[in-house]
Amino acid sequence: MNANRHGQIKLSQLRALIAVAERGNFGEAALQLGLSQSAVSHAIATLEEILGVVLISRGRHGAYLTPVGDRVLVYARQMMQSLDGMMKEANLAKGLQGGQVRIASFRSVATHILPEAIAQFRQRFPEITVLLTDHEDLPEVEQTLREGRADIGFTYLPTDDDFEVWELLQDEFVALFPPTFKLKSKRLTWEELAHHPMIMPPETDATMLQFYAHCLKFSCTLNVAYRVNTDSTIVSMVARGLGAAVLPRLAAEPIPTGLQVFSLPVPIYRVIGIAVLADALQVPAVFAFLDILKCKDLLMSKP
Repeated sequence: MNANRHGQIKLSQLRALIAVAERGNFGEAALQLGLSQSAVSHAIATLEEILGVVLISRGRHGAYLTPVGDRVLVYARQMMQSLDGMMKEANLAKGLQGGQVRIASFRSVATHILPEAIAQFRQRFPEITVLLTDHEDLPEVEQTLREGRADIGFTYLPTDDDFEVWELLQDEFVALFPPTFKLKSKRLTWEELAHHPMIMPPETDATMLQFYAHCLKFSCTLNVAYRVNTDSTIVSMVARGLGAAVLPRLAAEPIPTGLQVFSLPVPIYRVIGIAVLADALQVPAVFAFLDILKCKDLLMSKP
């Protein structure tokens, strides 16, 4: 077909072809499209003239695609699907011209993951406001989601069925020792951990419950000298030689130069996940932010 004839093909002609193929009858296709039968017949005839081939075989018992008509139908459907895709993208863009995304997080994710995610999001969607609330207690994040005060939250996996979740990363619990500490062997032992003075979060701290249960499993009773709420304070105290500590690596960042970092005798990880309330209706901006959070390049930029 001559290239200058492409522009003569109209979407109405493609819709007519698809309708006739599906109904097998010009009259029923016309009813489906809300047109007269003569209008549908004219659209098909014009398309056949432009293409220079017969697409529909007309007879007493209905209308049937010719072999070439059957092949052309595939492209007609693809073109209509592409048009639908164009409309969806346009509608999505219109939904991303304003509004806001509300995020609830705990400190380590808010400090080390979200700044890069928000920067990428604002670069792509500068007119959308991002509201971030930083919670000390993990249950507060989940409650904020349940009450509809946040669209996206960060929690530990597994979690309740109230949420739809995606794994973000696995954060290893590490032992932090002062610069002067000397390891007795190549690897840290439970005995060394049990005998060293420890600076630890409270026993009820949601972040540490998994680790405390891990210690009990291996009959390790910690010698806790201090109970401290704030991760950064714990790290500073270890750096000053006041004791050792165990924290998730992300919570301990930035780790001061000289501080010694060891894996536990049996490693353990907290699994951090992205959560939204299950079955909640989300605005396009929320889906756009979730796409950025799921990007592997984002995780590569974390400390």
